[in-house]
Amino acid sequence: MQQHGISKLDLKRQNRMQILKILKRQGPTSRIDIANMLELTRAAVTIITNEMITQGVIHEIGEYQSINKKAPRGRKKILIDINQNYKFVLGVLIDNDMISVGISTLSGAVLDKRNLDVKSDITYKEIVDFVIESIDSVLLDNCLKLDEILGIGFGVFPEMYKNAGVEISDNGEPNFTNLAVDIYERFKVPLIFDNAVKGMAMANMDFQPDKNRNIHNIAFLRYGESLHFVLADLNDSIGSYGNRTDFINNIIVDFTTIINYQPKGGSVRDEISRIGVKKKIIDAYSLENTPILFKLTDGDVNKICFETIKEAAYSGDDVVRDIIDNALKLSAVLINNLYYSTNVQRIVLHNLRISKDEFDYFKKEIAKIAGEDLASKIELSIIERKHGFLSGCAIAIRELFFTRGGFDTEENS
Repeated sequence: MQQHGISKLDLKRQNRMQILKILKRQGPTSRIDIANMLELTRAAVTIITNEMITQGVIHEIGEYQSINKKAPRGRKKILIDINQNYKFVLGVLIDNDMISVGISTLSGAVLDKRNLDVKSDITYKEIVDFVIESIDSVLLDNCLKLDEILGIGFGVFPEMYKNAGVEISDNGEPNFTNLAVDIYERFKVPLIFDNAVKGMAMANMDFQPDKNRNIHNIAFLRYGESLHFVLADLNDSIGSYGNRTDFINNIIVDFTTIINYQPKGGSVRDEISRIGVKKKIIDAYSLENTPILFKLTDGDVNKICFETIKEAAYSGDDVVRDIIDNALKLSAVLINNLYYSTNVQRIVLHNLRISKDEFDYFKKEIAKIAGEDLASKIELSIIERKHGFLSGCAIAIRELFFTRGGFDTEENS
């Protein structure tokens, strides 16, 4: 006989998942308040949470302290919260200039890491060898066993798919089988794979040190040789853009380039990306036009890089400064359009690699075009470059902990 509807296990998992999401969003919360939010009986919530406490998934942290002098009548509220040390999570980031491997708690607190600067010609074997050696080293140095690990999350930057042995299907979806087989054979723990841009957006939502209960979604914009964009929600996975997070590169931001209704440049890639900006500077590069940059690079165009461009711009190279300022203004146009087309509460910028003073200048340029209100909603990513592996941790924690209601893998099978 064919069965329909939801099973008792599925219902339990769903209720546990909702409880964990409330604690994730609200922080320490009482059973009574959870029951009201989920429209469940207090008895039902008590049974579920007591089981989760016994399993170590959550824990009681004490009585609710009222901000009013007069204590509330009736039974005192006991606050519960996620046990951030219930299991530890391994994360891996495979980016175009660095491989990052590390371990964190469920709240994203960093315990240890291993990083390797790489070039675009790194081989699949070199990637796998470094990941395996780093995981072994991290576990050994922190006296952790595999049964204390929730799983391993992998954030792979799309431009590194080929290096990481990722095959792309006809519909554009990445297939991580090669990497999964080689890593699972060594560690035999759950593995979760996704686009590193999505993982970094999740990390910025999930690992905020101070919970802001009013922030539920952000727009995440990654700068670099090309730009990548996703929307991140506090509770839901990111899937609206699939793995084509680089679609933003084709958006036109400089409409002065349109001739006879056909764009001649003017795209994000041409005007804002590091490749686009560098190309404009190379085209202008000469002793007469860019004297400071010319001196910094000894007259060798191959020595032009992000650092020398910044130094020349802030040292008085007018042509270089003009190119940078134009890129800033067009970035402001892009951010303005993204904000009003997505209705997000924050816009997080990642991989800018600029100082606080430079970021303040950037926000001033945005305020000129989009206004102070929008400029105030722009933040730099909280994930430092050296902690890039948190992209993978965030991917694993969402899938292996919250989505499964804190059940161990064996209980889900």
